[in-house]
Amino acid sequence: MRSPQRRPQPARAVIRRCAIYTRKSTEEGLDQAFNSLDAQREACEAFVRSQRHEGWVLLPARYDDGGLSGGTLERPALQRLLADIRSGKVDLVLVYKVDRLTRSLAGFAKIVEVLDAHGASFVSVTQQFNTATSMGRLTLNMLLSFAQFEREVAGERIRDKIAASKRKGIWMGGTVPLGYDVRDRKLVVNEAEAGTVRHVFRSYLALGSVRLLREQLAVDGVRSKAGQPLSRGALYTLLGNRLYRGEVAHKGAVHPGEHQAIVDQNLWDAVQARLAEQRAERRSGEGAGSPSLLVGLLHDGDGGERMTPSHANKDGRRYRYYVSKALVTGSRDAAPSGRRVPAGDLERLVAERVRFFLASEAEVFAALRPAAPEAAEQRRLLDRAARLARGWPELPPSELRTVLRALLARVELHPGRVDLHLLPCRLLRLLRDEGDRIACPPVPDAEAVGSPLILSVPAALRRAGREMALVVGAEPGAPPAPDRALLRLVLKARALWDTLLGGDVAGLGELATREGMSGSYATRLVRLAFLAPDLLAAILEGEQPDDLTAARLLRACRRGLPVDWREQRALLGPCC
Repeated sequence: MRSPQRRPQPARAVIRRCAIYTRKSTEEGLDQAFNSLDAQREACEAFVRSQRHEGWVLLPARYDDGGLSGGTLERPALQRLLADIRSGKVDLVLVYKVDRLTRSLAGFAKIVEVLDAHGASFVSVTQQFNTATSMGRLTLNMLLSFAQFEREVAGERIRDKIAASKRKGIWMGGTVPLGYDVRDRKLVVNEAEAGTVRHVFRSYLALGSVRLLREQLAVDGVRSKAGQPLSRGALYTLLGNRLYRGEVAHKGAVHPGEHQAIVDQNLWDAVQARLAEQRAERRSGEGAGSPSLLVGLLHDGDGGERMTPSHANKDGRRYRYYVSKALVTGSRDAAPSGRRVPAGDLERLVAERVRFFLASEAEVFAALRPAAPEAAEQRRLLDRAARLARGWPELPPSELRTVLRALLARVELHPGRVDLHLLPCRLLRLLRDEGDRIACPPVPDAEAVGSPLILSVPAALRRAGREMALVVGAEPGAPPAPDRALLRLVLKARALWDTLLGGDVAGLGELATREGMSGSYATRLVRLAFLAPDLLAAILEGEQPDDLTAARLLRACRRGLPVDWREQRALLGPCC
């Protein structure tokens, strides 16, 4: 008996989870009951229903971006959609047209990369193509190229329209400046605010500083259009805004505006000149309260490299330094010979040596002799040098910096002295132009005929923690001063060890608690009680290696200070 044949069962469709993405570039019409986003979604929903036999299932989540450009991928709904694709929640993305998804080829490449990486694809319901085939991808790339071209052309048209309008003096919108109101898209003078603007301009000229101007306006109760105090940035913008001259600026060009000016030409020119002076002062550092007097002049005497100004802030106080290049570009361990010298001490030493030189007729005469000025001029130059020396304490920092840069070619910092390289030709020029010192720039080295005059000051460098202390007047052979931070460290370590040996505490943990320190810190300190005798003696006498600081010693303990004294010397450096 023949067995009955079974009919072949139709293959069950694979479930494809579908997400619909909609976008509209502008917000116009989005408040309507049925808007463009709804129309796009309705068309996509109908397409999903027509593919139900293929296993397409619409997900309930909505991905709608209203009022957002297709030129960027930073759209909230699109980012949510991409996140759901990455998490495997979406198999198929439907859009009304491909330009709803993106108008950028670069953006499309990123989206396709996400789709391909997670086995998803997308469909444009009004443009039939399949991105799984090479022809489909070519078609899509062509459509996107035209979409991007359309967006770029539209942008060019807008930019051209703005440029043409500004050439005609038309204000093209934006934040309404203080002093004006907007009527029929045109700027109209607000007389009350215009008086405030003129007051700001005149006050700036009287005070000469935007910082002082901001403080004065805060006292006067002057506010912006939004009712907020005017910040320094807002004041700089206001003082440089050409709208107040009745002009419109665009890409460096200035055009007569349709609106009325608030500030007259003389007041405007005076304010712009003062702003330009302030910019020059900021670039040169002359406006700083404590300018680095030796910037560009100071060099490390050993390596010859220029030393860089630096600073640190602690407890509201500013500490200035000059730092070797090796410490700026690398670690202290990698550059043990680097120096970090307090700026104030060094600047006072240099300034005082120059003052002493100018007050000494013998030194000034010896420096000027190669130039061979006539006797009458020699007397006049010596008198000017003496007058400059007498007024030295009253010189403001900015002018003192200018004088030092006009006189000195370089300053070299050596272990036992500081050398000032003074050029006689610069001295002669400075004294001849003494009435206008600020305008006297440094003479280029090419003009520096003859050898420099070296003014040396004995000054020994002593290590003090991370930096070097400058001991003025100390000879290179003078006894070194111990590093107080290192002294405190080794003495504390010895005291902890003696307490442990005395049996007053049960162990190191109890001792750490009693001393108010962590157990790990106490462990590192106790290891210092086993320093090699010669290392300990060197620290007590201030003769330890220059790069051996308290911080470096603690780091060595944290990594495991060797018990063997020879290994300690190899790690921390020899002491003789």
